[in-house]
Amino acid sequence: MIKSEKTINGTKWIETIQINAEERATLEDQYGIDKDIIEYVTDNDESTNYVYDINEDDQLFIFLAPYALDKDALRYITQPFGMLLHKGVLFTFNQSGIPEVNTALYSALDNPEVKSVDAFILETLFTVVVSFIPISRAITKKRNYLDKMLNRKTKNSDLVSLSYLQQTLTFLSSAVQTNLSELDRLPKTHFGVGADQDKIDLFEDVQIEGEQVQRMFEIETQVVDRIDHTLNSLANNNLNDTMKFLTIWSLTMAVPTIISGFYGMNVKLPLAGMQYAWMLTLGISVALIVAMLIMLKFWRKM
Repeated sequence: MIKSEKTINGTKWIETIQINAEERATLEDQYGIDKDIIEYVTDNDESTNYVYDINEDDQLFIFLAPYALDKDALRYITQPFGMLLHKGVLFTFNQSGIPEVNTALYSALDNPEVKSVDAFILETLFTVVVSFIPISRAITKKRNYLDKMLNRKTKNSDLVSLSYLQQTLTFLSSAVQTNLSELDRLPKTHFGVGADQDKIDLFEDVQIEGEQVQRMFEIETQVVDRIDHTLNSLANNNLNDTMKFLTIWSLTMAVPTIISGFYGMNVKLPLAGMQYAWMLTLGISVALIVAMLIMLKFWRKM
């Protein structure tokens, strides 16, 4: 979808969302955007990047934003969105239809302090970076809940939820880190050349917010990994206890089988002619079981 033109203090802004082949051709023919650029900026596998074409005086920004697969289960990945300054016109590309990107764009548009297209771009990036924070807080809340539940009784559903958290943290932590690396690089690029104080302040605001989000995800990743490690240790310990109990129980049950099997042979055996010989075999079995348990206890196997 190519939305109607808007203006940002005299600069045209053309917003695109999930464009199809026909709309790609329109961008090529009507606005003279190179086909390779369109394919690059709409590629869902692209990572964060900034490109300046000195010949065309074009600037291309690609950043990563959170994309919800299942908000209730906190399953998130990241998808790229792009901004292209081409011949004095700003084009934005949200090929995945990310709600956070749409919110960021219109938040920057409605901001009365945004008085240039550069400020619009930086305000958009700032809002996208901030959009990671509610997800981090939701992860913290979910992690605290799982920590309590797993300490009481481990359920498969809780283990699956913990796995989802780890996957989400992996995607988002990587995205935040790459975004921050690009944000740190932007002031040194053509986009930051000759920046006035207002633009420098915007750079710093976005960088500071990016660093804060990065720390939040680093802490969450460490805590969730620690919970997972502790849970695995508890599971292994419980398994060892179960195997130890089963081993001792098997040894205990083996003693009466041996004694009864020995006295069940169809040959003459000592004491077999006694009236209460079966009680004798029972007593021998009990004595051997007690002796074996004492020996295992002495050897610290129990």
